[in-house]
Amino acid sequence: MHLVLKLLMKPFNGNAMDLKLKLEQLHQRVVGLKDQINTEEATKNAFVMPFIQILGYDIFNPTEVIPEHICDIGTKKGEKVDYVIRKNGEPILIFECKHWKESADAHNSQLHRYYHVSKARFGVLTNGTVYNFYTDLEKPNIMDEKPFFTIDIEDLKDNAIKILQSFTKNEYNLENILDSAEGLKYIKAIRKEFEKEIDTPSDEIVKLLVSRFFDKPLTANRMIAFKEYTKKALAVSINESISDRLKSALNINEKIEKKDGEKVMPVTVDPDSSKIVTTEEELEAFQIVKAILREKIPAARIAYRDTQSYFGVLLDDNNRKPICRFHFNTANKYLETFHNGKDAGEKKQLFSLDELYDYRAQLHQTLENY
Repeated sequence: MHLVLKLLMKPFNGNAMDLKLKLEQLHQRVVGLKDQINTEEATKNAFVMPFIQILGYDIFNPTEVIPEHICDIGTKKGEKVDYVIRKNGEPILIFECKHWKESADAHNSQLHRYYHVSKARFGVLTNGTVYNFYTDLEKPNIMDEKPFFTIDIEDLKDNAIKILQSFTKNEYNLENILDSAEGLKYIKAIRKEFEKEIDTPSDEIVKLLVSRFFDKPLTANRMIAFKEYTKKALAVSINESISDRLKSALNINEKIEKKDGEKVMPVTVDPDSSKIVTTEEELEAFQIVKAILREKIPAARIAYRDTQSYFGVLLDDNNRKPICRFHFNTANKYLETFHNGKDAGEKKQLFSLDELYDYRAQLHQTLENY
């Protein structure tokens, strides 16, 4: 199996879980502080240096993490790269940083110049929330125009965390990363093209799919119709796949063991479950609440169930231990909390998902009650 597939399929071990927890804590820090961060220097101190520290490098050791490292470029003397990371005395990573409000994609010219004169094989362009990793897959010693790997602190994905783990001080291995970099680059490109096709199917993909069951000519009007059919078919297929995987993960047909050992009846499957659509917004809200709860309990104890009426977050996958519920299926969005120990929760209107962090104390109190 190709190394990149092994990397992507590798289950989380203790180190990876620890890395994930630290990144989620950094995410909370970013959300809480970024509106107060007004300069590039503040972005580096508040967001980038903690990120480097999470990777295991000693930010207080100037021989391991070198700030403002001079990179003379041709006739330009005194050019400085924000950070150079060394391992065993050799440079392995260079960081070029921007203010968090700037795009991490728009300023790779400086990093490109620094990379050319550096012995490091990897360059990182970041605005403190998005980290783009570059190398020289296309031409030796010339940084590629596009990153082979990106991790977004505000949209953490398990696969991205697994890949980032290979850049930590304890697990860094140049040959392994280079072996997987090309695959990561093209997987990222293919995924981006696939997402475009889901959103707006091209003539080519429509013709490819329709030609397998429709033997009449595709006129202009038919092409318009089949494009819409294709878009809906892809959306339904993806939603049903997600729903099936969620049901499997929740083990909704298994008996739940109560704290005192007494068995309760199995959870019955909602006959209208096919009408349930779990949205990206609900999953994002769940990740925020999960990060808050992980300050007190292991992630394995935090579960969720989606219904037609609400999206519920549960302790120990037990519907008798609701932590909170999201009511996102109406024009106004609400968070329902249970910190007062009542059978019925208290609903609070949400104007943005960031407001979930304001309910940290209530969510923690709910855990204490159980």
